[in-house]
Amino acid sequence: MDQSRTPSAVHPLLACAATVTEAVTEARMRPVELAGTEVKARALVDLTTAIGQLEALRLEVIAASGDVAHDAGARSVASWLAPTTRMEHRAAHRLECLATAIAGTGATWPRVGAALAAGELTREQAETIVRTLDDLADAAYTEAGNDGVAVEAEVLARAEQHLVAEGAHFAPTALRRLGEHVLEVVCPETYDQTQRRLLEGAEARAAAATRLTLHRRGDGTADLRARIPEIYATRLETHLHAFTAPRTRPAEGGTVPRRRRGDKALGEAFCAFLERLDPTVLPDHGGSATRVTVTIGLDTLLSGIGHATLADGTPVSAGHARRLACTAGILPAVLGGDSQVLDLGRTRRLFSSAQHHALALAHPTCRTRGCTVPAAWCEAHHETPWARGGRTDLTDGRLLCFHHHQRAHDPAYRTTRHPDGSLRFHRRL
Repeated sequence: MDQSRTPSAVHPLLACAATVTEAVTEARMRPVELAGTEVKARALVDLTTAIGQLEALRLEVIAASGDVAHDAGARSVASWLAPTTRMEHRAAHRLECLATAIAGTGATWPRVGAALAAGELTREQAETIVRTLDDLADAAYTEAGNDGVAVEAEVLARAEQHLVAEGAHFAPTALRRLGEHVLEVVCPETYDQTQRRLLEGAEARAAAATRLTLHRRGDGTADLRARIPEIYATRLETHLHAFTAPRTRPAEGGTVPRRRRGDKALGEAFCAFLERLDPTVLPDHGGSATRVTVTIGLDTLLSGIGHATLADGTPVSAGHARRLACTAGILPAVLGGDSQVLDLGRTRRLFSSAQHHALALAHPTCRTRGCTVPAAWCEAHHETPWARGGRTDLTDGRLLCFHHHQRAHDPAYRTTRHPDGSLRFHRRL
């Protein structure tokens, strides 16, 4: 008779879970804050190791629980586990995939599972190693006529052993980078050919997975979701970092400005990046250079009261439209009475590259007091608004960072001009 189904018998798996629960409850009865520094430091390390070992045990159970899913009529263990434990299905599926790879009698990478069970790896490290080894294993299958060299099982075993050993010294991100060159260590004679095939395969998968969706939320914002090849993500990140404005020095008055969240800073940088795109280098659209057109009435432009409209019908405030009029690539269509076009973007409204450089030489940072954003990241602003006859010359130009350029055209802020040409903004009460 199977003792695991006997009510009076307690299976070691259930006893383990009960013991862990009891131990955790007992440990929390005493406030953690009262523990000494040495105790907390050791506990952090020991608990991390213990969690890894518990993860290994759970993965072993998942790998052996096909009968649980079968009895419940579920498609997979993950399909049963997710609703039962209130886990996201994606997370449960990821656990089942990892369990299949490193746990049970049919494990593909048993050394990884053994290291996790011994507390030598964390689950994140194990997942990283498995992904790397799976990519290498994919290269072992060559099509007829392919001049690549298959990755032998012995080489894969050496790669697994090497990455498991490196797990004692490196975090998951560093392990991933090491994994990209593991063949150079364990099998240098075939590294070049195999690495080429791996890169070509990764590039092909990335190209096939490339997606971008744009959803307008109806509240003045839009959700942009994209999956692009990593090489382009790196280029975009580099461009956006050029538009972020780190403020490391205290502003005037000795106060340190509040730092923006990383995603907030990148979001603002992306907006600035789009505004600074040179329309002359973009493909023609409808027989002319690609531009964004802002339609606004003359009275609205002069008064700042009212709104303008983008080409697709999106409304924007008059202040925002006036700021856009300072930016290259934005074409303001100014309408008079009966919607007659009075002006369609005079080219002289835009400061030239030479003028921008001259302004930067005179003032190497944003002209707002206390702002240290470099001039190279700033936008040229008309001191006398272009809509009111401002001239595009050096005496009428000010370099402002993206943030303060928005404030200059925001009616909610008052601008104070100092004798030295610097500006300061105050929120209207």
